[in-house]
Parts: sequence; C-alpha cells; structure tokens
Amino acid sequence: MRLHKDNAVGLVIDMQERLFPHMAESDRLLERTRLLLMGLRLLEVPVMLTEQYPKGLGPTLEQVMEMQGVTRVSEKLTFSCCGEPGFVKALENSARSQVLICGIETHVCILQTTLDLMERGFQAVVIADCVSSRSLADKDIALARMRSEGAVITTAESLLFELTERAGTEQFKAISRLVK
Repeated sequence: MRLHKDNAVGLVIDMQERLFPHMAESDRLLERTRLLLMGLRLLEVPVMLTEQYPKGLGPTLEQVMEMQGVTRVSEKLTFSCCGEPGFVKALENSARSQVLICGIETHVCILQTTLDLMERGFQAVVIADCVSSRSLADKDIALARMRSEGAVITTAESLLFELTERAGTEQFKAISRLVK
C-alpha cells in the first residue's frame, strides 16, 4: 500500500522544551524532524501538532514552531493524542487517512497514539528517524510493537520520496536538495 501526499497529514507529538533535551540522539532527532517538516511543507502536506501538559513540559521547541505550515492543534493530558477530542475532531475534519507521525516519546505517546489511530481506521505511519525516547531500547521495542500491530515504519527520506512519486518535477528537485 502506497502513501500519497493528498491523503496524508503530518503529526508532531510533544516536541517540547523541557522533555526534548532528555531524548536519546536529540541533535539528530531535531535535524531529521526539521528535514521531514521542510519536505512536508514543500509537498503541501498539512501538519498538526500536540503538546503534553505544556505547563509542566514547556512549549514546543522554537525550531519546530518556526516551520511554516505547522499548526498547534491541542494541549493534552492523555498520552494518546486520540484521548483529546479536539485532536480527533481536527483529524477527522482533515479528511485524510494517512497520519505521518514524529515526536516523543516513542514508547509512550507515539505508541499509544499509533495504536489508537489504527483502531479508529487511520493508517499510522511512524517515521523512525523522527521519533525518540530517553532510552534507545524503549524506542526499538516500541517500533517493533507498532510494526507488529500493523503500523508502517519508515524514514524521513524514504517517506518524502514516496510522497513525491516521480523524478523530474520541481518538488522532486526541492526534496533532492533537502536530503543532500
């Protein structure tokens, strides 16, 4: 089954100031997430964003919020984004069924959101190089579980080229420049 930009929506989960510095390989995570978000912007894929208890964990990283096209959807207290009715309503209103997931933490909010999205009939796509946990072991186990439950696991570069679909277009040239 193929992913298509006209049926996809990006989802940035909890990339917040007080939580982010504790993630494994945080510098690479930010670099890959910015690549993903720039590519989604070029491909005109809308991007939603959530924050877990911002009073305690702080706001979303400025480097993420400065990306054009990122829309803050909701604050949440539940680990799964689907526990927030406003998020679910916004996602349903998008009329897109493929949810491209990045953020933190893989074994908590990413995992629970992914499972709940699939239960609601969405196709969950987890971008492995754009998610992290404090422990790489927790991340790896969570990715394996999501894969076994039916989620698509991919990388930012692979996803962007799949959404681009063909060489020779202006979007292809722009995506190619991004990944080099």
